[in-house]
This record gives sequence, structure tokens and C-alpha cells, in this order.
Amino acid sequence: MKTLREVACGETVKVKKLSGEGPVKRRIMDMGITKGVEVFVRKVAPLGDPVEVTVRGYELSLRKADAELIEIE
Repeated sequence: MKTLREVACGETVKVKKLSGEGPVKRRIMDMGITKGVEVFVRKVAPLGDPVEVTVRGYELSLRKADAELIEIE
């Protein structure tokens, strides 16, 4: 299982599944990250937090903890 946190800068990946539950999962889905959507990793901060991604045409910053909940293929 590979998560969004492990993706290198400049890569585009497809979301396979969201783990997590309740409000956390809802918040990630509200940001536009849903199953099957493509996510482009723009930047990863030196210590890995946050991860900057482009999803559905807009830019987003995700915490490491949130990026770990996003399973990719």
C-alpha cells in the first residue's frame, strides 16, 4: 500500500482509497480528493510537512498525517 506521503515531487498519481473515518475523511473529500481523482505533487517541504499538491485545477497544502490517509495506485 502506497500513500500520498511517499510520492516524490513532480509525480502525478491517482487516488485509490481514503482511509480514516468521520470528520477527517469528510474534510479530505471536501477538499476535492476522492477516489479516482488525479493528484499532482508540486512540492514537499524539507521536513515533509506540508505536502503541496494540485487537485482538480487548484493548489492545496496537506499535512503529513492527512497525506498518509490517502492511498494511491
